[in-house]
Amino acid sequence: MDFNIVVLPGDGVGPEVIDETLKVLKAIGRRFGHRFDIDSRLVGGAAIDAEGAAVSKATLKLCKKADAVLLGAVGGPKWDDPLAKVRPEDGLLELRKSLALFANLRPVKVHPVLVNSTNLKPEVIKGVDFIFVRELTGGLYFGKPKKRWQTDSGRKAVDSMLYSEQEIDRIVRVGFELARRRQKKLISVDKANVLESSRLWRQVTQEVAKDYPDVLLEHMLVDACSMRIIQNPRYLDVLVTENTFGDILTDEASMLAGSMGMLPSASIAGVPQTGVRIFGLYEPIHGSAPRRAGQNLANPIATILSAAMMLRYSFALEKEADVVEKAVEDALNEGYRTYDIMSEGKTRCGTKEMGDIIAGKVGGS
Repeated sequence: MDFNIVVLPGDGVGPEVIDETLKVLKAIGRRFGHRFDIDSRLVGGAAIDAEGAAVSKATLKLCKKADAVLLGAVGGPKWDDPLAKVRPEDGLLELRKSLALFANLRPVKVHPVLVNSTNLKPEVIKGVDFIFVRELTGGLYFGKPKKRWQTDSGRKAVDSMLYSEQEIDRIVRVGFELARRRQKKLISVDKANVLESSRLWRQVTQEVAKDYPDVLLEHMLVDACSMRIIQNPRYLDVLVTENTFGDILTDEASMLAGSMGMLPSASIAGVPQTGVRIFGLYEPIHGSAPRRAGQNLANPIATILSAAMMLRYSFALEKEADVVEKAVEDALNEGYRTYDIMSEGKTRCGTKEMGDIIAGKVGGS
């Protein structure tokens, strides 16, 4: 089968981790007889420098015609001016909005061989395997009014957390559908004791729950959830939450896996169902790490696992996705480590070497 992928390497270590991921996709193509047509374009700071925008209209047009988008990372000190009219992150927000990517899936899985690679006790994180469903196109990041102004008494700024019942309905349905495929337990995270938008969130979630009588629904305040992630993460399975809460909680949860370099993500435009292809953008949850760029240090595993999610959700290639995930697991079990997950007695390797190892296992060598 043929698939068209728009690749957006971005800034910092983005191009490096993307290169290794493309090796893995090529290995999948050779093994299973698929063809992945790659169209590489600019995004983030690189796009600002070359095209004057964090993502160009031409690039957005290509993305809309593709089967999926694979992204590296954006940003860096060069473009980190709070007064700048255009910032690299604007490209991500524009992609999410223009491509209708309303649901962000962030799985958090602790690999058994990495239970000693975090600051937490192994007995706390052993067996952790849950997934966040984060609303991606509403809330504080997109709500209006959103402005900054000068007054006689000083500077002021406002951001609005705005949600419609339709936005809440569609994202919690993603959570319920995923819960049906896992342990039939869904936790909805909000701040209903303080925020009016969260009270609407909770009300709509309860209404949608009537369509899923087989799924146990639990409401959890965001502050309690942040504690539960550290205190008893094995309690968690599927969590659904609004944009800002999800952004913060998923970064906290990434520490359970030992490094942000281990965790993938999928931003999708529909409800995931087995055998059904849905458009999505796939990227690691880590940033551009400019201090690591060009040194063959970055961990490519998060991006490679993001490609596995792309195979599963956008291409409906379950077997191929399983092969990629197993190759990553096998590489870790054999003791290969990049700097961020390195421990005594293991074999340290760089970005390219890790990519070669995983691609080799995917190809059967």
